[in-house]
Amino acid sequence: MSVQLTVIGCSPAWPNPGSAQSGYLLEGPGALLLDCGPGVLGRLPERGREVDAVAITHFHLDHCGDIVPWAWYTAYSPPTRETLPELWLPPGGIEELGVFAGFWGVPWMWEKTFTLHEYEAERRFEAAGFELEAVQLPHYGMQAFGFRVSSNGKTLAYSGDSAPADELVELARGADLFLVEATLSHGDKDGALRGHLSAEEALAAADGPALLTHRPAELAAPDGVPVAYDGLVVEI
Repeated sequence: MSVQLTVIGCSPAWPNPGSAQSGYLLEGPGALLLDCGPGVLGRLPERGREVDAVAITHFHLDHCGDIVPWAWYTAYSPPTRETLPELWLPPGGIEELGVFAGFWGVPWMWEKTFTLHEYEAERRFEAAGFELEAVQLPHYGMQAFGFRVSSNGKTLAYSGDSAPADELVELARGADLFLVEATLSHGDKDGALRGHLSAEEALAAADGPALLTHRPAELAAPDGVPVAYDGLVVEI
C-alpha cells in the first residue's frame, strides 16, 4: 500500500496569498492530518475522505488554529460520522485545551469533537493506522515536536517548526521524504532564541529527499529544491 501526502496548507505564521497555513494529509492505511492551521478545515472536504486522526506538533496558532472552528462545526451541525477522529496532542495538551475552552465558555467542546490523546517524546504511538514517533525540537522557548510517520516500509519525517539542532538531524535520518520548514532567508538567525530554519539549514539536516515548506512566498528557494504549495500531492 502506497502512502500519499497532500499539502492542504503550507504558509508560515502569516498566510501567503490564497494559501492556508500548516496542514498535511497522509493517506495510506487511514487518513492522518499533521497539524491543522487556519484555512485547513475548509479545504479538507475537497479530499472526499474523512480524517481519522489529527496530530499537532505544537500550540502556535498557524499549526493548530483550525481545531477551534472544527469544534464549532461539530457543535452546531448534524452528526455526520459514527466515530470521532482522534486528536493527538503534545504532553499536557489536554489540560491546555481545557484552558482554551474556558476562554469561550464551552467546556465540552473538545470531547464532543475528538477522542483526545497525548503522545510522549520518543515513544511510538499509532494513529489512523500509521506508526508515529514524536521528537522534541527547539522552537523558541516553547514545547514543540517533529514527527516520524511510518507505514508499509515508508517513512515521512516532518519538522513542524524547529531551530537547527542535532535532534532535527536525527528526525530526518533515513526518511524517504523530509518535509521541513524553511521560514527564514539565508543568513537570518531569527534572534538570539532560535525557532526557525533557513532553506540552507533545512537542507543541511536532510538525509535524502527534502520538501521545503512553511516558506514565505517572497523568498525564493535554492535552485532545483522543491517547495510545497497548497494542493501538491506526493507519493512516498
